[in-house]
Amino acid sequence: MSASSTTTAVQEPAEPEETTWRTLRRGLALSPELRVGLAGTLGLALVYMVGRAAVPVAVQQGIDNGIVGGLDLTVVWTVVTVTAAVLVVTTLCGYLMTRRLFTVSETALANVRVRAFRHVHDLSMLHQQSERRGSLVSRVTSDVDQITQFLQWGGVILLVNLGQLVVTTLVMFAYSWQLTLVVIAAFLPAVFVIRALQRRLAAAYGVVRQRTGTLLGTVAESVVGAPVIRAYGIAGRTSRRLDEAIDNQRQAQQKAIRISILGSSVGELAAGVALAGVVVLGVVLGADRSLSIGEVTAFLFLVTLFIQPVQIATEVLNEAQNAIAGWRRVLDVLDVEPDVADPGVQGRDLPSGPLDIRFAGVRFAYPGGPPVLHDVEVEIPAKSRVAIVGETGSGKTTFAKLVTRLMDPTEGAVLLSGVPLDRVRFASLRSRVVMVPQDGFLFDATVAENVRFARPDLTDAQLTTAFTELGLADWLESLPSGLHTPVGERGEALSVGERQLVALARAYVADPDLLVLDEATSAVDPATEVRLQRTLDAVTRGRTTLAIAHRLSTAQGADEVIVVDRGRIVQRGPHDDLVRDPESIYGQLYASWLEQTR
Repeated sequence: MSASSTTTAVQEPAEPEETTWRTLRRGLALSPELRVGLAGTLGLALVYMVGRAAVPVAVQQGIDNGIVGGLDLTVVWTVVTVTAAVLVVTTLCGYLMTRRLFTVSETALANVRVRAFRHVHDLSMLHQQSERRGSLVSRVTSDVDQITQFLQWGGVILLVNLGQLVVTTLVMFAYSWQLTLVVIAAFLPAVFVIRALQRRLAAAYGVVRQRTGTLLGTVAESVVGAPVIRAYGIAGRTSRRLDEAIDNQRQAQQKAIRISILGSSVGELAAGVALAGVVVLGVVLGADRSLSIGEVTAFLFLVTLFIQPVQIATEVLNEAQNAIAGWRRVLDVLDVEPDVADPGVQGRDLPSGPLDIRFAGVRFAYPGGPPVLHDVEVEIPAKSRVAIVGETGSGKTTFAKLVTRLMDPTEGAVLLSGVPLDRVRFASLRSRVVMVPQDGFLFDATVAENVRFARPDLTDAQLTTAFTELGLADWLESLPSGLHTPVGERGEALSVGERQLVALARAYVADPDLLVLDEATSAVDPATEVRLQRTLDAVTRGRTTLAIAHRLSTAQGADEVIVVDRGRIVQRGPHDDLVRDPESIYGQLYASWLEQTR
């Protein structure tokens, strides 16, 4: 798929009335583990609900047969004993049901979190750059947490109360259809009002989840960029941005809560009307001897059991809409097809041995932007060491990202040893082609662990040998704990140049057939650069090397130099040949570099 077809990750929530059930169905389909043991869980829930409805019946029996008309302690104690036994069984079933739901939901959503993370990781750099990283992280963290919270609390309440509503209604009908109709008539208008509020609540919580993602992105950016914020004295502006993000999230949350409270108030009003109606009509029916005192009392207990699910429904609805909004955001990410996809079993492995490179009519443009590379036609022989040079923004780094398939060309094809890159399996590509980026990113681990990302099987002795071969033994010994020195988050316990040394060692032990260096020595001091350059001469011998060069000392040691200007290859040849024309682009670049190094 071409880069121009990249889809923006951030999507506005679709109309809730059209997509809520579809979102639930897709979310449940994404989590088949939720259906594991569902029959057993529903069985426990049924016993729990019947047990709760049985208590008012027991109360009625005790009043009518054990108290009214004369106290009969045998009946009273029998009713109390049976009620106690029912309560014990009901409580045990409730415990087992809740534990099963918690276990199943945790397992299911852990798998959703893993799947969402892997999908985000598979998205191309272009796609990840189209959305703030904090917002992407929120899809895997807070959005899934919201779903978990609903399934573990709201889901339990919803399951129990829905069944309780059905069972209670049936028992109420058995006692008095007249009183049951009064209760239903009182709550019927509330159902329509709450349904209307549900659509507004779904939209409101869609905004809440979006603004929560924005808030997390702003916080993450402020923490990661703290040194720059302090250096430029922009703490005030940063605080205002963060305050604005917090306030926007607060306002969205408050709007959703106001709608939820309105629904709760409607439920409270309906409950009051229902109780009043039952008391009035119950007295009338009792006086008419259509109902006994025990039956009226039991019915009032049943009305309480009926009201409870309806009142709680607004709270459950509150959590449900928040969870659905989170589920929709997770599904939005999973719906995005990676524009740089692994061909998998349909793909090919790269041929063994050093790799040659060919750009065939390659054109590249970032989505919505002008072309960065124009009709590039170039072949780089295997085992050659080539430097790509040019001014900032000329397209050098884009060239490197296309070679390593971090991005795909908009038009044309990139081939390694005759195989189009979009047909190469990732497992083959990543094991044969290694790129050392300019920032030398490190993970929050030790020096040894960072280097072992390339070769997990290497021993400490082998790692020490690798550093020695790179001429870095003395630097390694200067670290507080040598190989086991922690590098900190993003490698910030080391200097920029030291991070690049570790990144180069990581690439060296990977032993690739194609090594791409994206200005990998740009932050190394001149003395270290000279030492590294001598080592890299040996490291790169026998394998194809592509060096994106900022310092033209790299170009001097290359077999060939390719000069890129405004997205086009304008010069090519050995360094000594290119500098003979001082008026050429390379000649001017070299003269400018010499001036800066004096």
